[in-house]
Amino acid sequence: MAAALSRALKLPGKKGSELGEYDPLTQADSEDDSEEDDLVLNYPRNGLGRSNNMGTGTSDSRSSRGSRFIQEQGVEEDEEEEEDEWRERHRGKIRQETEDGESRQYWSQREMGRDATSDDGEAMRSTGGVGMGSECDPEGKKARMKGALRNAAFLVPLCSAMIVVLLCAFLLPCQQGDPDSWERELGGDAGGVSSLPLALWDLDNDGIEDILIGVTQLSNDSQGSSSQVISKEYSVVALSATSGTMLWRRPLREPVMSVQCGLQTGPALSGAAAHPVDGAHWGPQAQSPPLQSDPVCLLVGSSHLTAINGTSGKTLWSATPGDIESPAVSLPDVDGDSVPDLLIVTLPEDHVSDLSLVLLSARKGTQIGHPVTFNLTAQGKLIGPLLHETRVGAYYILFGLGTVEAVSLRDIYLKASGEKAIDPKLRVKDPQWEMLMKTNSSSLIHISSGTEQVRFLLPLVAGLCNNHNNLDALSSMNSSQSDWVVVCESRLAVLKEKDTLTVWTLNSSAIHSRPSPGQFNGDGIPDVLIQLSAAAGVRKVQIIDGANGHSLWEAEFVCPRLVLEGSSVMTTSGQSVFLFWAGDPLRPQRNITKQVSTASTPTDPVVRKLFMLHPTYPTILLELASTTDTVLSAAVSYEEQWKDAAYITVFSRPTSGLGPGTRVVKSLSLKAAIAGGLIRRLGEESKAGGPVRPGPFEIKKFFKQLPFKHQ
Repeated sequence: MAAALSRALKLPGKKGSELGEYDPLTQADSEDDSEEDDLVLNYPRNGLGRSNNMGTGTSDSRSSRGSRFIQEQGVEEDEEEEEDEWRERHRGKIRQETEDGESRQYWSQREMGRDATSDDGEAMRSTGGVGMGSECDPEGKKARMKGALRNAAFLVPLCSAMIVVLLCAFLLPCQQGDPDSWERELGGDAGGVSSLPLALWDLDNDGIEDILIGVTQLSNDSQGSSSQVISKEYSVVALSATSGTMLWRRPLREPVMSVQCGLQTGPALSGAAAHPVDGAHWGPQAQSPPLQSDPVCLLVGSSHLTAINGTSGKTLWSATPGDIESPAVSLPDVDGDSVPDLLIVTLPEDHVSDLSLVLLSARKGTQIGHPVTFNLTAQGKLIGPLLHETRVGAYYILFGLGTVEAVSLRDIYLKASGEKAIDPKLRVKDPQWEMLMKTNSSSLIHISSGTEQVRFLLPLVAGLCNNHNNLDALSSMNSSQSDWVVVCESRLAVLKEKDTLTVWTLNSSAIHSRPSPGQFNGDGIPDVLIQLSAAAGVRKVQIIDGANGHSLWEAEFVCPRLVLEGSSVMTTSGQSVFLFWAGDPLRPQRNITKQVSTASTPTDPVVRKLFMLHPTYPTILLELASTTDTVLSAAVSYEEQWKDAAYITVFSRPTSGLGPGTRVVKSLSLKAAIAGGLIRRLGEESKAGGPVRPGPFEIKKFFKQLPFKHQ
């Protein structure tokens, strides 16, 4: 009855654990009283039982339970036959569902294989069982080969580049970083304590100005012999600015008076400069001058001018114009060879005139025409020569002996060459300057006024100093279109470049060294740092306003027995830092005589200190260095890539023997010196209610962050 009822209701029963067959008898024999719950819990899913086996035999558990049921109920044979018939039909249905499940599993695997080969845009084709199509398809092999080639084409260059980078990082030497400090000895000097010629120029094309310096030494024969005859050796040495290593050394026949770089001996490398310009005339058979690539420096001796290759030190040309008395001045092209020319001052051969102006070709060193002689009314220190270009483009040469005179470059060329043909740019006349010439009986224009002799004449250009008297076009332009600072024995004056009139005059005591222009108050007009005597053993350092001559800053120091000009370095803010050598600063409103007497005793060595001053902190000095050596020359080298500057000094260091002192060149990075500098405060301590003094951390942080730049 149970089997008939199950077939009538068509309710699903339980499957066997092994065969997966439907057994209504087992369903009926369930021990659960709730028939509804049993039907729900034992409902098969997807026609499959709880076992994974799809065999056709009956399980042991189901057989035992069916036998027990038959024994207990005594089921009749006709009912068993009907049930077997139903089982056969149901077994076929289960087999079909099983085959459908395996087919779905196969197609799922095939779809996964097609996705694996989708990069090549071709589907896997299967002709047999699973896994056979991908191994036998030649198109699939081609696709895999193409993919491997593409990966290799990407990875091989990448690995090669990585290897090259690693080799460069570990094997090749890296560029040296910001140099802190170095010094190099140049040997003994037989000339006593005197300033050495010094020039700065980039010789090895590393972007940093290198050092050229003239050296005088005792020869080996003089040092080893007891005779009174002293033999000297002269040379010029080129040193690397980054490490102080010697780039080259060139022997000379005579001592060098000045070293100047930036000389142009041929047209520039640009296409426009390779052809004659500005009225240059070339004949049909003439050839263009060679293009210039390496830096060229000019060595000025007592009777020789030598142009050398700055990179190798080899001679390009040499000239002997006579007894040379001045450095060379760069001029515009006057002989029509497209190369700027030179002018120097020599002693006249007739020994009657006072001096001569000589024109030289910078291309070959040949003399242009004849020397032009002048008779001057005053006698004194040689002033100039300097080139000045007026606002209308007229050229004048400033020179003199204790005075400042001016003469037109046009007149010099006409007298030297004797030709009437002249370059168009030399024909320009300035009406105001021509009027000054008409007031005199000669062709000279008298610039300086007063009875005092002129000691210094320099352009009012910030950052300009003695050791930057280079011959390049930029330096000539900056120094030839500015006002002038005229220093006499007891006064300081600024003259206008427009009409040579005096802008202001400052009466002062004797000025020890050449003034140093720089930007202090930021008004765009360069100010002037001077050093003068204030009392016995006391030196005053003062900064004068370039616009009106008023004092902007001053301080008194113990005199360090030193005559050396100061320096100024421009910063990106438009103001300059000022560098100068002095002794200990003196406290105001105290006994100066007592401070000077107690500063040092006769047995103690004289200590000279390098100070830095910035307009932001006028009551604070930063002591960068100190030495007991005698400082002979100093210059500032800019390092654009680090926004830093190096302070180059030449010392005379005494030796233990009886021979002359040793010359030492030292380079000091300003940023490195600032980091280890000492803060020296000027003036009295701050009082209650007054402004708060800046702390050491604030001061050091400000100076460390100063970015320096070229003028």
